[in-house]
Amino acid sequence: MFKFAIPAVAALGLIAVAAQSRATDAEADVAPMQAAPMGWHLSHEGSMAKLAYGVANSDQLALMMTCEPGQAQAVVYGDVQPASPRLIKASTTDASIDPLSGGLADEARISLEAPVLQKLALSGTLAVQGDSGHFELTAKDDERRLVRAFFAYCGTGKV
Repeated sequence: MFKFAIPAVAALGLIAVAAQSRATDAEADVAPMQAAPMGWHLSHEGSMAKLAYGVANSDQLALMMTCEPGQAQAVVYGDVQPASPRLIKASTTDASIDPLSGGLADEARISLEAPVLQKLALSGTLAVQGDSGHFELTAKDDERRLVRAFFAYCGTGKV
C-alpha cells in the first residue's frame, strides 16, 4: 500500500505546485493594460504624405489627411472632420467601404488654405467635429514639427 501511496502523494504535490505557479503567472499577465496615447504622426506612401491623429503604428485613427506635392487640397478621412464650412464631402451618394475598418469610408476634401488648417499649421490646434460634438486636437511641440512638414510637403513638394 505504501508503494502506491507515496508516488500518488508526490504526484499530487507536484500538480499543486505547478497549478500555484501557473496561477501566479496568470495574475501577472492580467495587469491592467494602459491605453496607448494618441498623437500626430506623419508618414509617406510613394509621393503621398499622410498626417494622422491616432495611436502610432495602428489602425486606431481619429483623423487622417493625405496630399501630394502641389495639390491645393487635402483628402480627409476619419471619425472626426475639420470643423470648417470649406469641408467638401467627396460624395453625396453611397460611400465606399473603408479598407481599414470595414465600415463606410467618410471622405472629404478641404483646401490647404482653409483657416482651420492654417491654424493647425501655425498654432498646433485643429478644431474638429464628430459624433461626440466639437473639440480640438492639439499637437505637442515635437508633433508641430511634423504638422509643418506635412503642409510644406503638400504646398511645395519639400519636406
